[in-house]
Amino acid sequence: MFSKVLVANRGEIAIRAFRAAFELGISTVAVFPYEDRNSLHRAKADESYLIGERGHPVRAYLSVEEVIEAARKAGADAVYPGYGFLSENPDLAAACAEADAGGGTAAGAAGVLRSHGDLLRGSAADGVGGAGGLGSPGVSRSRRGRGRARAC
Repeated sequence: MFSKVLVANRGEIAIRAFRAAFELGISTVAVFPYEDRNSLHRAKADESYLIGERGHPVRAYLSVEEVIEAARKAGADAVYPGYGFLSENPDLAAACAEADAGGGTAAGAAGVLRSHGDLLRGSAADGVGGAGGLGSPGVSRSRRGRGRARAC
């Protein structure tokens, strides 16, 4: 287990992660761009670090380099990306593995994210032909062209 996690997200997603970490006795670190300096997620974390440049708040949360640098400064054992932003970014997982921050990323290994971040590549990697995709045996098309699962 790890003792300190950096949550690379904001708002309710980050707050829920902080609550779970608190219940497990894990210290928390928030990152925030200038525009989120008064956000509740920053106040709920044990410590917080300013990232990004003014005027580009979303870009800040997408910066693998800045998130990893904040994790190093904070002495975080792991990085939790939450949902969206960096959650399916294999570059974050690779950077965590490279930084050898103990727990790495809670999002998964870079190779898994690279192969499974795309449904078709993931299905091929799993050896499942078209699992759940249009054109697979378990999916038909409605008259309007939308996929619809058949009843089993």
